[in-house]
Parts: sequence; structure tokens; C-alpha cells
Amino acid sequence: MRSLTAAKRMVGGVVLLLILGWAGQAQAQIGVGTWVRTDLKAQGMTMTVEKCCNGGLRLTYHIAMGNQPPTTMTVDSPMDGTEVPVFVGGKPSGETMSIKRVDDHHISTVMTMNGKPFGTSNATLSADGKTMTVESVTQMSGAKSEKVTETWVKK
Repeated sequence: MRSLTAAKRMVGGVVLLLILGWAGQAQAQIGVGTWVRTDLKAQGMTMTVEKCCNGGLRLTYHIAMGNQPPTTMTVDSPMDGTEVPVFVGGKPSGETMSIKRVDDHHISTVMTMNGKPFGTSNATLSADGKTMTVESVTQMSGAKSEKVTETWVKK
């Protein structure tokens, strides 16, 4: 259960990647590349952003948790609020995300698991395009809601 909870929190970070890819027409490439999460709880976690999906983005998270084998999580989103599946290790996870570009520096995401909403994330890209801050609120079944703030830096 702890691994699942940690993975779900990391999913909130997906929103961060998305915001980077949508930094505006003049900075269209700003989000494409590799990002590193800077807080101690996520050491070894990276995110790669690529263009895909007819103008959308593919977010690939590489997650190392403790003594468990590394995990890869992938989301392909058109960035228009459409609900899309989240793949873990190349297989559907039961989780979906609805990711929407709010403006050139903000992305909003709703996350569901097996059809039930469990979290939201709001990402903000810095003016220089080098740092992204994601604020997520998640609530697992029967648990108190948890707020997490993540900081990502572009490599």
C-alpha cells in the first residue's frame, strides 16, 4: 500500500512535465527534455518530456523507490483535458489523467483510479522555463487528503 501511495503522489508530478511542454508559441521546446525532482523524498526520480499525439506530450517518469526495482510510468496527453490512461511498466494501471493547459505557464490535472477521482495537481512553470512547481492534493480511499509540493529542475 505504501508503494502505491508513493507512486500516486509521483503521478501528480506528471502535471509538471506537461506544463513545460506548453510554455507558449515562442518557447515551444522549453518543456521537451529531462527534468529532475529536487526534494529528498524523490531522489533518483526523473521525468522525460517528448512531443507526441499530434501536438500533445508524452511524459515518462523513471521512478526508483527504496530497494524495489525501478519503475517507468508513461502518459500520452493531447493537453486539452481529455482523460487518458496511465501506463506503469508498459501496462494499463487503472489510473487516468485529464491534463489541461490553462495558459503558457500553468497546467491543471485531475487524476482518477478505476473511475474514481483521487487527486488534482496544478503546475507552474518559472518565467525562465528552468523550474517547475507542482502542488498536488491526493486522497486515497478512506484516508485524509494530503498536500504535496514538488519542485522540478530542467537538466
